[in-house]
Amino acid sequence: MTDLRLNRRDAAAWIATPWLLPTGARAADGGPRVLRYAFAIAETGFDPAQVSDIYSRICTAHMFETMLTYDHLARPFKLKPELAEAMPEISDDNTVFTFRLKRGILFADDPAFGGKPREVTAEDFIYTLKRIYDPKLKSPGQSSLEDEGIIGLRELREAALKGQPFDYAQPVDGLQAIDRYTLRVRLRESRPRHLFNWAAKDIYGVVAREVVEAYGDRIMDHPVGTGPYRLAEWRRSSRIVFERNPRFREAVYDVAPNADDAEGQALLQRFKGRRVPMVDRVEISIIEQSQPRWLAFLSGEQNFLDRLPPDFVTIALAGSKLAPNLVKRGIHLHRALMADITLNVFNMQNSVVGGYAPAQIALRRAMALGDSIEREIRLLRYGQAIPAQSIVPPLVLGYDPELHTENSVFDPARAKALLDVYGYVDRDGDGWRERPDGSPMTLVMNTQPDPLSRAQDGLWKKSMDALGLRVELKNAQWPENLKAALAGNFMMWRVASLASSPDGLGALERAYGPSIGKGNIARMQLPAFDDIYRQLKFMPDGPARQAKFDEAAKLLVAYAPYRAGVHRIANDMSYAEVQGYRRTPFWLDWWQFVDVAPSAA
Repeated sequence: MTDLRLNRRDAAAWIATPWLLPTGARAADGGPRVLRYAFAIAETGFDPAQVSDIYSRICTAHMFETMLTYDHLARPFKLKPELAEAMPEISDDNTVFTFRLKRGILFADDPAFGGKPREVTAEDFIYTLKRIYDPKLKSPGQSSLEDEGIIGLRELREAALKGQPFDYAQPVDGLQAIDRYTLRVRLRESRPRHLFNWAAKDIYGVVAREVVEAYGDRIMDHPVGTGPYRLAEWRRSSRIVFERNPRFREAVYDVAPNADDAEGQALLQRFKGRRVPMVDRVEISIIEQSQPRWLAFLSGEQNFLDRLPPDFVTIALAGSKLAPNLVKRGIHLHRALMADITLNVFNMQNSVVGGYAPAQIALRRAMALGDSIEREIRLLRYGQAIPAQSIVPPLVLGYDPELHTENSVFDPARAKALLDVYGYVDRDGDGWRERPDGSPMTLVMNTQPDPLSRAQDGLWKKSMDALGLRVELKNAQWPENLKAALAGNFMMWRVASLASSPDGLGALERAYGPSIGKGNIARMQLPAFDDIYRQLKFMPDGPARQAKFDEAAKLLVAYAPYRAGVHRIANDMSYAEVQGYRRTPFWLDWWQFVDVAPSAA
């Protein structure tokens, strides 16, 4: 669910190293097909149960699979079988789901299997989900899965939390292997959208117990899945190389774009029936500074650019189109609104900015009113974003394009009046406001030392200075800031989040009380909001559920545990040799659906 990030450290541009011909590469038609691009943030590892950052999850999404997946071209989304033979049988009350697994699905080769092919069985899915509940792992995916209410998993976890060893052998009523290839899932209560979890391969991808036990604490370094790619080379925080998985089953390009989707229909006609993955090798560099990342793409060292850095928009784009000089070089622009949100997070348990009393709420609201989202979009993002009205991102269930709130209102005069009314005034004449009790007040914002963060810091500090609020910027690398946020050891932090599910309930989890220390990094705890959240779990999709989403959104604007910022527009780019690319709304696997002209490798 979580993508909390900006850049972490300086990094040199990608340094070319000789590639080795991977198993399955097609030298006969001109050499291997190689996709080369860069991550803006370093990965943390490759165990689906333990990763939370978007870049690690992109990697796991291509190495691991689960029962279902999303159609690559259908919009807004369409579930389809992946490792399941067909869509599951579902009880009328949405509490029982029966999956039948395809036969002959093999894990990638690994020494843990003793040199023998290892077939996936229903028991592997049971083990995989139990791991999510093992307290030792502190899995980021546990809170979301707990909301689904699989019978027996909570009790298994609670026993371990009381000091007993986590018992993987203990049967649970909610996960039953009816036979080697049939899995029955039973929930405590109705969950109309439970199937979305069975398409989250990046965090719930099936793993083999032998591999986990063989590598122990090193399992983050040894991913073994059933997906189209496997890890071939890894230099931490520098370079990651994937090659096609020789054990990957026979699969072809089979998608269902909308009838009125001209681009999607053209892609279908071009690639229909082609075996996937089409790309043999994916080489990823970690280049955290925007300039060397942009230059590596311009120089041709990389053939794909994941999101044009904002500081190069005026160079690369003319309005919403690609600059003519780049068009002449055969570069293509792939422009799309992202299912994401940027957030200013307030720690609701912090003694300065937290709390639910009117004065504390007034301080957070004043900071929001005194900070111009429109100015950030214009000056820092060069128009490549739209203002957010709520915490729910576009392209998911629960997002209301007609909703208008005070979230993005800029009114510094009103902000100053709020501060005055609730006692945040300058008593000693030093130019800075004190707290209502007269004690000094300094606002501490955790941040990162990358160019965009520095620019945002400068703009935000200028706005706070204008309100008479003293600000301190606390720089640290992104993982340290995330660790502090999860532990509640911070006052404020600026983050971003990309949707990981078609349901906007994942965004609302950021304020759900039981998820404090997990998705709820603001540590919000408001009974009225929690009640709405629980209702949304059970309600069928439709106008009544949307009304509840809007009610929840307005509560968050009123109490301001977060200040929602913008929904970003992605400007991805590729050279002509990269064919078939299209940005996905919230699922993360796409490498297998693009082709790269082998002559370019």
